[in-house]
Amino acid sequence: MAVIIYAESDNNTYKKSSLEAITYGKDLANKLGTSTIAISMGTVGPQNLGTYGADVHIHCTDNSLSSFNPQTFANTISTLANNNSGDVFVISQTYNGKSIAPLLAVKQDAALVTGIVDIAETEGAFTVKKTAFSSKAIAHVELTANKKVLSIIPNSYKIEENGTEVSTTEQQVGSASANTTIVSTHKETGKIPLTEAELVVSAGRGLKGAENWHMVEDLANALGAATACSKPVSDMEWRPHSEHVGQTGITIKPNLYIAAGISGAIQHLAGVGSSKVICVINTDPEAPFFKAADYGIVGDAFEVLPRLLKRVKEVKGI
Repeated sequence: MAVIIYAESDNNTYKKSSLEAITYGKDLANKLGTSTIAISMGTVGPQNLGTYGADVHIHCTDNSLSSFNPQTFANTISTLANNNSGDVFVISQTYNGKSIAPLLAVKQDAALVTGIVDIAETEGAFTVKKTAFSSKAIAHVELTANKKVLSIIPNSYKIEENGTEVSTTEQQVGSASANTTIVSTHKETGKIPLTEAELVVSAGRGLKGAENWHMVEDLANALGAATACSKPVSDMEWRPHSEHVGQTGITIKPNLYIAAGISGAIQHLAGVGSSKVICVINTDPEAPFFKAADYGIVGDAFEVLPRLLKRVKEVKGI
C-alpha cells in the first residue's frame, strides 16, 4: 500500500497546491504507516519533491504527456499505481485535478471525495473533512472502499519542508489512447493564479466601470495579491472571465479576501466563503456580505481603496 500524489507543474515549476498535496500525502502516509510516491508529467520544475514529503518521485516522459489531457494523465497515474501497490490518491483540486480525479476513481474502482480541507482521520473509520452546501457547512465523510481518491482544496494545507531529497526516476508508461484531443490551451500569464493566491483583492459593480479598475490593481500589486471580480463584472466584460469568483466561476480559499463594491449574493459567497479572513467594503450597511465578513467598512470604495493603498505603501516602505 502506498499514497500516490499527482505533482502538477506549470511554466517549468511545480504548483504551490501540488506541494501542499505532497505534504498532505506525507502526513497521511505517516498515519497509515506507509510511503508516498509523487508522480509528475511533462516539463517539471527544479524543486526536489523529497523536500516536501515524497519518498519516491516518478517523472513520466511519454510524448503523449507533453500537453495536458485528463484521460491520458489519469491512465498514466492508474498504471503506475497498479505497478507500485498504490491505493490512496491525493490530488489538488485545481482545474486539471478536477478533471483527473473522477476519471482515476472510475479506473481504480475507488471512492472519491472532493473539497477536502483537512487531514483524514484513520483511527477506526477512514474519515475526511470536506466543504458542503457551497462552503456553508463542513461534512465528515467516511470512506469504506479499499481504494480512495482525495481531492484537496488549494490553500487548505500548510506546506512543510523536511530537508530530505529523493532521486527522480524517469519512466515511460504506455498510456491507452484517449478519445479526446486537446487542440490548444490559452493561459493567463504574468498574474498570480487565483487558486494559488494567498491574498485576493476583488470588486464588483460598485466600481462603476472598467476604467476604475486601476484602484483594485494598484492595491493588489502593493499587497502582492491576485485580482478577482464578481459575475456581473465579467458578464459586462469589465474584467476577463478568468477573474470571476463564485458558484459559476472559480472557488478560492485565500488567507485574505478583500471585496469592494460587491453585495455578497449567495452565488458569490459560494466561491469565496472558505476564505480565512474576509474584508468587505460597501456603501450599503445592509449588504448581505457584511454577515459573512470578518471585517467590514461602510464606505465608498473610491475613498477607501486609495486610503488602503496609501497605508499599505507606508507600512511596506514602497
